[in-house]
Amino acid sequence: MKASTLGAALHSFFESYVTQLRGMSRHTRASYRDSLKLLLVFLAGRQQKEVVDLSMEDLTVDDIIAFLAYCEAERKNGIGTRNIRLSAIHSFFRHVATVYPEHLSQAQRVLSIPFKRSATRTIDYLDFEEINAVLDVIDRTTLDGRRDYALLALLFNTGARVQEIVDLKGTDLELTNPAQVRLWGKGRKERICPIWPETATVLYHYLEERRIDVRQPVTVFTNHLGGPLTRFGVRYILAKYVVKASRTRPSLGKKRLHPHSVRHSTAIHLLKSGVDPASIARWLGHASVTTTNKYAVMDMEMKRNVLAKIKPLPPKSPEPSWKRPDILAWLESL
Repeated sequence: MKASTLGAALHSFFESYVTQLRGMSRHTRASYRDSLKLLLVFLAGRQQKEVVDLSMEDLTVDDIIAFLAYCEAERKNGIGTRNIRLSAIHSFFRHVATVYPEHLSQAQRVLSIPFKRSATRTIDYLDFEEINAVLDVIDRTTLDGRRDYALLALLFNTGARVQEIVDLKGTDLELTNPAQVRLWGKGRKERICPIWPETATVLYHYLEERRIDVRQPVTVFTNHLGGPLTRFGVRYILAKYVVKASRTRPSLGKKRLHPHSVRHSTAIHLLKSGVDPASIARWLGHASVTTTNKYAVMDMEMKRNVLAKIKPLPPKSPEPSWKRPDILAWLESL
């Protein structure tokens, strides 16, 4: 098979499969692009070839497994990132199996490469007092401070994904009663999220100061250069105020917090307010309540309240030592 087959397969994958058939977002497309680019560069170095000289046959199971090991060992990627790279490779070979049936056997072998399991960690979040502490330390006498306050207040209110916030346009805001914001989630799924009057007031003054016309598709949150704020910019802003607020709220310093933690915080706040999981799923833009269950878990206060409602079992008197069976005899009886 000619080396150009690989190039043709990559071209049809991104131009037809990813964009037209699957309708994936530009962010997913960029993630797939970066993963496959890393793979090709790795294989070219491993096989001492130029990238343009690689063929489909060069993408063997052993080489792909070696690439995944390289991502973890050399690039210091976590298991999550390693699995994202593999997901892109799997998606590419599903396309290859359909368009190039002569490579079906190879595609099946690649698709058999498993995702690596990782330990499930408890997701940290901010409680109501911690949210207020973060907002209180923002200096709203400065232009950047007023932007940061509006940004974080909207994040806490909506539980939006950080990308949904940085993509927000003036036309997505409705600040008259009832105030609401239109968010574009994964796969360009649209949802309407209500916002509190206090949040609407903050946004109204922010838009007025920045001269943002809600009738125009103008980016709402921008950086110093006037360009759209990035996900990394939002992460930096949140981290800055969390560090500052931790001086008065030491509990903040013990948590691993990032913009997605804010989304989890909103889910917990809704759950504690008595909102059912199905409504929380719609609020957060989840396709399934199963996804919401990862966010809407009981916090320690809720667990203590549940425990207080349960009648404790009466304590039993310890069994006399002469009545206890020998431990070895007990093990033999199992």
